[in-house]
Amino acid sequence: MPSTEFIDCSLKDACAIAYPMAMQFSRLFLNRPDNQSTTADTVVVIDVLRSFTTAAVAFSQGALAVYPVENPTFVSNMRTEVEHSVTVGAVAGGAPVAGFDYGNSPSALAAVDLSGKNVVLSTVAGVRGLYLFRRAKRLYAASLVCASATAEAIREAGFEEVCFVITGEWVDRDGDEDIACADYIESLLRGESKAPESFALRVRQSDFGARFAAGTWPNLPTADLEIVAQTDLYRFAMSVQNEAEKLVIRRYNRPS
Repeated sequence: MPSTEFIDCSLKDACAIAYPMAMQFSRLFLNRPDNQSTTADTVVVIDVLRSFTTAAVAFSQGALAVYPVENPTFVSNMRTEVEHSVTVGAVAGGAPVAGFDYGNSPSALAAVDLSGKNVVLSTVAGVRGLYLFRRAKRLYAASLVCASATAEAIREAGFEEVCFVITGEWVDRDGDEDIACADYIESLLRGESKAPESFALRVRQSDFGARFAAGTWPNLPTADLEIVAQTDLYRFAMSVQNEAEKLVIRRYNRPS
């Protein structure tokens, strides 16, 4: 079984570097109709609960790549095109997609050996955000478990403006789990020193986080919350590329 990789302090320290005053940051909220475009050169789509925590866990368990698919009905076609694939996904509310190998659950995938496998991922928020901003010059999928690594990847690539796309805000959810992640990454890029624990606490106290903590909501296990609320669990970022007319999330490791 592939082992979990924990981030070291040097990666966080590397982000505490002076940046040009011209750097800019912006936020868009996926489910607000007036928030559908940006001119930023770097876009970070955040889905802490749970899409991009699930994707990060898949990489930690040996997955080669993650292929996001916006419509679950197209997953069977993608699975035919992508060799050695497993399907992961959930519908609105968190229930697993019927017929998929796994639900959108990081704790479930943490027990699976995905060595040599490709993951076909379909979710209602994070994946939709990637497709909406797929034309961005640089695109990342992010969550709290790989926040510092994401900041470091952005720093190394260079940027003029970073736009954070918040996918977790809905009419009945404040989305603060994603806003906290954006705040953390931005603070690292600004070279600010803030306690990571404060951002993890916000994930737990967010509207959606509270549903996982309650332990009474179907398909929202507390075990998932225990993973998603860990800052910098992994030392890799997740970059998103257009390859042969397909979106592909790939693990980006910091050069040694």
